[in-house]
Amino acid sequence: MIAAVDHVQLAAPEGSEDVLRTYYVDTLGMTETAKPPALASRGGCWFRAGPVQLHLGIEPDFRPARKAHPGLRVTDIEAFAARLEAHGAQVLWDGDLPGHRRFFSHDPVGNRLEFLEPVK
Repeated sequence: MIAAVDHVQLAAPEGSEDVLRTYYVDTLGMTETAKPPALASRGGCWFRAGPVQLHLGIEPDFRPARKAHPGLRVTDIEAFAARLEAHGAQVLWDGDLPGHRRFFSHDPVGNRLEFLEPVK
């Protein structure tokens, strides 16, 4: 039986690891985790924030998905949005999900990310 989502894999172009590290660590506040040696030679990088894991894998013919995205639950969404904007990331608010505040943004290679917080 399925118990949890272990991680979400996103694609990235070759040679993008440094900009991904800057974004996912400095902008989002995640921690980079070491890839197992058998996978490290493939490139890419893995990040974690608490139980949330995002893996960025290298895809030779990379094209960012236009619709697919991970939905990342955050706390203090206003402050989190301000953090992204302070790092130069675009924040696009969307009020269409009942019971939540949310916005969308894109990482430096064009992956779409959703950030949401339930309304209390």
